[in-house]
Amino acid sequence: MAWPPPGSSSSGSRGGGAGAAAPWGGRAAPDPPRRRGDPGPPPPPPPSSSSPSSPLWALPEELLLLICSYLDAQALGRLGQVCRRLRFLSSRDLLWRRIARGCLNSGFTQLGTDLAAGIPVKERVKVSQNWRHGRCRRETVLKWKCNLMPWMELDGEYLYLSQAENIQAHRLCPDGTGLQRHPQAIFSGHQEDVCRFVLVNSHIVSGGGDGNIVLHKIHGSYSIKFSAHEQEVNCVDFQGGLIVSGSRDRTAKVWSLSAGRVGQCLHTVQTEDRVWSIAISPLLSGQLLTCLGTDFHHGAGVLDVFYETPSLLLSCGYDTYIRYWDIRTSTRKCVQEWEEPHDSALYCIRSDKNHMIASGSSYYGVVRLWDKRQTRCLQSFHLSSPTSSPVYCLRFSTTHLYAALASALHVLDFTAP
Repeated sequence: MAWPPPGSSSSGSRGGGAGAAAPWGGRAAPDPPRRRGDPGPPPPPPPSSSSPSSPLWALPEELLLLICSYLDAQALGRLGQVCRRLRFLSSRDLLWRRIARGCLNSGFTQLGTDLAAGIPVKERVKVSQNWRHGRCRRETVLKWKCNLMPWMELDGEYLYLSQAENIQAHRLCPDGTGLQRHPQAIFSGHQEDVCRFVLVNSHIVSGGGDGNIVLHKIHGSYSIKFSAHEQEVNCVDFQGGLIVSGSRDRTAKVWSLSAGRVGQCLHTVQTEDRVWSIAISPLLSGQLLTCLGTDFHHGAGVLDVFYETPSLLLSCGYDTYIRYWDIRTSTRKCVQEWEEPHDSALYCIRSDKNHMIASGSSYYGVVRLWDKRQTRCLQSFHLSSPTSSPVYCLRFSTTHLYAALASALHVLDFTAP
């Protein structure tokens, strides 16, 4: 019997008839002869409908997170652009928390406490870059006809603002576009302008030009009023059933709010000058610090004090310096200081309890942002040009900064530069 010649079109041939190309471009090599009944090589497998999974996903999630924890913010952002799965993995708060603690105003304190737990950490890091570079949208949200010395406090969805003898509660818009112009509540009780007030545990404690202290419960009609000083009450603080107040009459006083002793003066501190600012330590240890610093010249009054921790606090005033105190080391000398570059008095100060400080100056509504790790001012915003006004009070969240001037309330929105 004759075998089919090489290159024939017999069904038993493997590689085909004339014209079949070899991989290198020539004619296909002839198949070797095979015996009768030999089934030949198996057919090639059908093409796969999906590509094989990446070996990366064979790793446990804990190991993937460990690998990603070595990436910086830019690398994590690029990793999230590869695919949806990596985008989800690289957006985990666990990865961004370390980065956020080194950023400005990201909602984390020095001790690692998260003050803005409801906002994704990655988004806070992105907004933090706007704070650092001064990218924001400015808006005047409230104006009034007479020049005042307003004070304010932020509390969740509300901003509380003093207007003459009243304190108004304005609801913040949920979309972050400002606040409602008409107040939701008004707290009154003073016969003269409110000098300062604090908001603690749903209570407002205010001191006024009439020498009185008034306590309001926010959710209710409960209020207390008592005479505190012979002259205006310049400053107050409230914590743990105690109120402290300072006055132009050169005294600082401690008041009780315990049952049966409401409005009773527990202690009086005589000072050499009027008292402009006062603060209670978060520890409420009862320790009285009668002196901070020894090298203040005459008239270098301290206008604002802010506790970051029970042992760390900031102060500012007429002598144009921001001072950082650590009372564990010394109450006589500060550990760090920054000078206002235009030689202006500093009326108010606040910090994010980590790296950023915000200050308000006495001229042209200048708000400055500072990084504690640097010696010079980071960013400046002139809010009252061409007319001049001090920044009497400022408050900020992780996204907005509010500054109260003599005749207007300004907001800087760092989410929409």
